[in-house]
Amino acid sequence: MSTTATRTTSGPARRRSRRGPGSVRPGSPRPAASPTAARTTATTRTPPAGAAPAEAPPDRAFPAGTTRARATATTRTTPTGAAPGRTAAGPPARGPLPPHVLFAERLLAVLSGERPVHWMLGQTVGEAYDQLIRLAPTTPLRARGARPVIRRCGGFPLRPGVVEAFASIAAGEQVRAMAFRLEQGTDRKWRCAAVELGGERS
Repeated sequence: MSTTATRTTSGPARRRSRRGPGSVRPGSPRPAASPTAARTTATTRTPPAGAAPAEAPPDRAFPAGTTRARATATTRTTPTGAAPGRTAAGPPARGPLPPHVLFAERLLAVLSGERPVHWMLGQTVGEAYDQLIRLAPTTPLRARGARPVIRRCGGFPLRPGVVEAFASIAAGEQVRAMAFRLEQGTDRKWRCAAVELGGERS
């Protein structure tokens, strides 16, 4: 049986219930919940149906010791089409033009009327400047309705410091040949020493 009778000298026997630890006697007030249990209940409370889940605080959204900036940098993806571990390469940088190509463009600018003859002062030597004075007034490389361009240009070194060069100038369907000679001075600068135009070809 679960109860035993205990007889006392002052009154009738009372029944003493054998209840386990923590049990509450019927009719007694329920003990208040401890603060720890209340906090556990609050943290494990599930949100109502249809409510968005609460976001984690900014400092706890990433592993310990990882800041927001570092986490963003580590999760950045590689651009589409780029090889992993390599950055997208831009167009290659244009290096300096060879002397014969550079002077072909300058002579074309003068003989087509885009630049005056005195623009070549300091860039000519010997009879080249006088030849330009005779050729430039007639603008032999100018064409109607089409801007002249260099179609082909080449140079051949005759000896150290001297280059014989040629260029094909196209303006529309017309093509003219230009030959010139470059000489390098003691200051290591190249200058035009002679210039000559060939006949017109269509």
